[in-house]
Amino acid sequence: MGWSHPVARAVTPASEPAPAASDEPMLTPTRELPVDAALALLRDGELTIEGQLVGASNATFYCAVRADEVTASCVYKPAAGERSLWDFPDGTLAAREVAAYELSAVSGWAIVPPTVHRNGPLGPGMVQLWIDEDTGVDVLDLVRGAAASPLSQQLRRVAIFDAVVNNADRKGGHLLPTRGGHIYGVDHGLTFHTAPKLRTLLWQWAGAPLETDAVALLSRLRDGLGGGRAGALGVRLGELLSPHEVRATARRVEALLASGRYPMPMEGRPAIPWPPM
Repeated sequence: MGWSHPVARAVTPASEPAPAASDEPMLTPTRELPVDAALALLRDGELTIEGQLVGASNATFYCAVRADEVTASCVYKPAAGERSLWDFPDGTLAAREVAAYELSAVSGWAIVPPTVHRNGPLGPGMVQLWIDEDTGVDVLDLVRGAAASPLSQQLRRVAIFDAVVNNADRKGGHLLPTRGGHIYGVDHGLTFHTAPKLRTLLWQWAGAPLETDAVALLSRLRDGLGGGRAGALGVRLGELLSPHEVRATARRVEALLASGRYPMPMEGRPAIPWPPM
């Protein structure tokens, strides 16, 4: 389960009695910020844990981040709170989430909310601006009707993004529609593996020709990754991923450009994550 729904439990120091229900502290509200301002705040602001998302697979905290009279809410996932997985190296999920943001930033599609890697109250981890989801949107209905939805372009862009980062966990709950009509994607810890692991609910375009904007994006990513010589994106990803993972990302981009089509599910591998929502 992702952090898409603001279900948080306030954190009380062990030395203090738990507050009565009526005395539960209020969580810092969400705040929209320009990307550069959000990144600066997330990177340099004072981080305070206010709650824990109790349904998340790994330790995930709702935090306030403050600097220079500006306060916003954010998500903090310390690497120390990641549970071990058989197929991903221990302690790497936070860096993979930041790598997904870096690739999203180069795309210009703003799929991943502003995200940084920094030290926090429980050690180094991922810190991401909290997104205020439009809870009036039924995400399951949105996914079922993805190809015909007014938001179809955004959803197919997420599908391309997931193919590039090799997202093994695109659940419906990891899609955040906002009241402004934008769709964000979150929970990108299970990405950038060298082996094919794409699992998603967004197979509606499988095998279809890539649109012009998708081809243009893939071409930008190929330039940023630099092919045999690392470009700016390749250098940044190299600070967060292994060299093999960066090269595998470049190969996925090249393969998509060569085929000119959306990927198809692989035979013999689960195509949809579990649970799907």
